[in-house]
Amino acid sequence: MIPELNIGRDGTARAEVPWADADTRRPSKSLKFILLGLTLFAAAILFAASNDRLARFVEGVVASWTADPAETAKAAKRKAIAKLITETETDSIVPAAEGADAVARNALLPVSTLPVEAARPFMMPVVSLVQATNAQRCLTQAIYYEAATESDAGKAAVAQVILNRMKHPAYPNTVCGVIYQGSTRPGCQFSFACDGSMRRPPVPALWRRSAEIARAALAGHVEISVGMATHYHANYVLPRWAPKLTKIEQIGAHIFYRWPGSWGKPGAFSDAYTGAEYIPAFSQLYAGGAAAAEALPGVVIATQGVPLPRDPTDHRADNDVGGRVDVTKGWVPNIPDPTQSKARFDSLTSQQGADAAPEIQPGT
Repeated sequence: MIPELNIGRDGTARAEVPWADADTRRPSKSLKFILLGLTLFAAAILFAASNDRLARFVEGVVASWTADPAETAKAAKRKAIAKLITETETDSIVPAAEGADAVARNALLPVSTLPVEAARPFMMPVVSLVQATNAQRCLTQAIYYEAATESDAGKAAVAQVILNRMKHPAYPNTVCGVIYQGSTRPGCQFSFACDGSMRRPPVPALWRRSAEIARAALAGHVEISVGMATHYHANYVLPRWAPKLTKIEQIGAHIFYRWPGSWGKPGAFSDAYTGAEYIPAFSQLYAGGAAAAEALPGVVIATQGVPLPRDPTDHRADNDVGGRVDVTKGWVPNIPDPTQSKARFDSLTSQQGADAAPEIQPGT
């Protein structure tokens, strides 16, 4: 520090240090506070070394000083959508309501008044006969066991949800992969794949119609009414995740939803079809081992023509072939862990808004 030369009233000159007090020639009070702060901060760091919780806090504070605001915002959005996915998984274990109460409460959930954006047509590419047959069979199974008694529009809407998922980075990129995702454990994506529904032999006429709807969907038919929907449930069940997604439409007994924000926009549905269609053996399904069938699901059952004894815990009506979730067994649809999906997940979630509320225009 270079001293300053000051001339006093008596004409004498004296050198002074700028930060020194004029009377005491000691460091000023402001400098004392700075030194004290540095001392305390150093002591906190030393103490934090032996305290994990405090160490994490200190590391977070230091990191925030040098963090890129743009990257911090992206991380916050990724965290928000990851939280939404986790909520839709955990909140599905026990529905908020069932039966007549669920029907009434579902009716109160507002439908988005934003325009419904139709999906792009999917044309099954030229692949091997085995792959094409498997894709056709998987989609027919899903349509039949999820919506056999629904209208053609209801059946096509179920097929559209499957194709929408197939093109989204959060899900597998094949028809069978989407349908049988999670089928080897409790919590499969589509309940019929692991709740024993396929032990019931298909009604031939309804099976044939489901197959026709499946062929049309794989040949480019688009069910415009449900847009970019990736979720649906029966109106007699109210999942806890329903208010967190954007309600689009109800067709028959099924209510359809899409992701809120950019995840539910057409730009997010751009993954390529991979073409590796695989149907798990019936015995490999979560609840399939109880059945005596060992071949492909939906084939042996159809040729046998004789249903297996009804599960005494199955409380569904005889004409209910929609594959309703029996929550007492833990069979619930869920959404995959985003960390298991591809790198495009990060780029899309960086655009996804942190607000997970359904997108409803004011006044609706």
